[in-house]
Amino acid sequence: MERIMTYETLRSFTYVNDNVCKKPIRGIVIQFFGLGNQTRHPTDTVEGEYYGEKGILYIYPYNNPWCWMNKQAVDFTDEIIDVLIEKYGLDENIPIVSTGGSMGGQGALVYMAYAKRKPVACVTNCPVCDVVFHYTERDDLPRTLYSAVYGIEGTLEDGLKSISPLHLVDKMPKSKYHLFHCMEDKSVNIHSHSEKFIEAMRAAGHTVTYDTVPDRGHCALTLEMKKLYAEYIVKAIEEANHD
Repeated sequence: MERIMTYETLRSFTYVNDNVCKKPIRGIVIQFFGLGNQTRHPTDTVEGEYYGEKGILYIYPYNNPWCWMNKQAVDFTDEIIDVLIEKYGLDENIPIVSTGGSMGGQGALVYMAYAKRKPVACVTNCPVCDVVFHYTERDDLPRTLYSAVYGIEGTLEDGLKSISPLHLVDKMPKSKYHLFHCMEDKSVNIHSHSEKFIEAMRAAGHTVTYDTVPDRGHCALTLEMKKLYAEYIVKAIEEANHD
């Protein structure tokens, strides 16, 4: 299908903080949302203002709530960035950081593997890393994952592996990866997801930092960890601009 997004229609497809972003634009951060989220932001968000002060475009794509970063979601996100790069005359190599929590964390990692422009870093919170296992982890998940990979050639397992960070390690670019995981997470098991993924990534020679958060449930970062999360994003863009 033809690409239909223009700058004039872009806010139908994404939130972007460009109205409050200081110029020149120094980088882009994408935040992918968790399962089922249908939030739209008609006004600027706290995150948008925070990154805007630093000259960083903050994008919150309105992807399908059950997308699990399938091919459509990757292409949709790429198209948003295409429009913004053209609008502001940005360099094709502008540093991009991929972020998100839960399904959004899984999406941020999968986007690293398939993105048109490879992000310089990925920062995630309680990410789903083994999608094949996750299909069996909760009763509410099979319908969403089947929807995400419906129509993909091959078996269901083939489809799940195509959106599973653990099964995409060999496709991951040599960027920086920062994973947070709350140790009392009952929705995305820390041992079955982040720990397995980090072990595989480090074995493949990737740079990964891992911050665990004691006594906290799914995606419930402490204020200190939220600050560190943002610091990783800003630092990755700053370092990329100085390379």
